[in-house]
Amino acid sequence: MATPLNIIFAGTPDFAAQHLAALINGEHNVVAVYCPPDKPAGRGKRLTACATKLLALEHNIIVEQPLNFKSEEDQQRLAQYNADIMVVVAYGLLLPEVILHSPRLGCINVHGSILPKWRGAAPIQRSLEAGDKKTGVTIMQMDKGLDTGDMILKTECEIEITDTSASLYEKLASLGPTALVETLALMAQPNYQASDHNVAQDNELATYAKKLDKAEAELNWQLSACELHRKVRAYIPWPVSQFTFTESGPEVEDKHHRLRVWQASVQVYQGNAAPGTIIKVDKEGIEVATTDGSLRLEVIQLPGKKALAVKDILNGRSDWFVVGSPINKLG
Repeated sequence: MATPLNIIFAGTPDFAAQHLAALINGEHNVVAVYCPPDKPAGRGKRLTACATKLLALEHNIIVEQPLNFKSEEDQQRLAQYNADIMVVVAYGLLLPEVILHSPRLGCINVHGSILPKWRGAAPIQRSLEAGDKKTGVTIMQMDKGLDTGDMILKTECEIEITDTSASLYEKLASLGPTALVETLALMAQPNYQASDHNVAQDNELATYAKKLDKAEAELNWQLSACELHRKVRAYIPWPVSQFTFTESGPEVEDKHHRLRVWQASVQVYQGNAAPGTIIKVDKEGIEVATTDGSLRLEVIQLPGKKALAVKDILNGRSDWFVVGSPINKLG
């Protein structure tokens, strides 16, 4: 018969908090929660606790917030909890080997991809950007590498053509807790042996999901419509794909506008307009030529305004979007 495990949980955002909630409502004991120090947020830059900390406090669980685990004091403090296992979900800190080996069963991680594909910081976004047909969650035994540990359990889901990073995040936030609970039930068995269940990753198949950068959000019309569409979906809710155009004319000093794209679709186009040229404007959207097909912009956001359907924006800004003109320059 399985004995409930004493668990240290480490995580930061809502994605992690949803996994913590599953543990709190389960049969195991969460003895401490680790998360980063509170950070300034909002216009007032007030120190704000992360979702994981708030949930832990709500359930009277001890919260620890070390800057890192470099000090011997922090290492010893964690060891004093005498935990069976440490569960890490989107924590944001690299763990030294002394921490990885401190709990009896070591540390396990919930990673938002089908490893060894998309190791790293942005697996959800990079899978969308690459046009993957499916993704999932991998529960792995952590080692000193970046997402290189042996895999304990995998679960998968389809990536739909309508998925954005936001919607895919929610799918994985639903899959992950179930997979985590199943993994812990396995590891809690008295005869559990990692060697009987864990599978080593094939490093030859590994890809790296580098952290997102704001500069990537600028749409490059020299790409195909399919590539641009994937980027639009991958960068929601951050940094949001965008394009910059310059308004100019005899009576207008050059003025730069940056527009965000919240929804778009791929259209068939076999004409010879230069990439970045507006080829059609109607209530359905603003169609822009690319190197292969066209991208129809359907929901966009003007500077300082909320995101709106193009048909609503054209009511006041139809002069900005003229067929035959480049989307990046007006006037």
